[in-house]
Amino acid sequence: MKHKKSEKTNVMRILEQHKIPYESHDYTDSGAVSGMEVVRALGQEPGRMFKTLVTRGASGAYYVFMVPVNGELNLKKAAKAVGEKSVAMIKSRELLPLTGYIHGGCSPIGMKKPFATTIHYTAQAYPTIMFSGGRIGCQIETSLENLRRVIPVKCADIL
Repeated sequence: MKHKKSEKTNVMRILEQHKIPYESHDYTDSGAVSGMEVVRALGQEPGRMFKTLVTRGASGAYYVFMVPVNGELNLKKAAKAVGEKSVAMIKSRELLPLTGYIHGGCSPIGMKKPFATTIHYTAQAYPTIMFSGGRIGCQIETSLENLRRVIPVKCADIL
């Protein structure tokens, strides 16, 4: 896959270290902010572009969930998927110290610590999926299998 000339992110470096093919998509000049705006800016299908959400379970453990940008995480289904009584979204101000990423640029790859990651099962239907490249304005495209070569990801019904 080709790489567009844009500033390399930590996510790209990690993928390259693992010799994983990917394509980066830059949408910095589009003015897109929301997930659906990014989908339109890149001319993609909403179902194959995933947002990365970070939660805290009742036990105090943190979990990462990836859902299509046009969907909303179902907290009850998410808790069940990770064996917790409940999960709640973390506050925006907790994101950077916990993960190293800011809101809107959070990637499942390259967080400060590894967290259990669950993606909505529909990701299995696509040859490639897209997710944040670790900064606002950058999406990474690769297969679910390739993502699993870098971080352990399980699939579940979390919408």
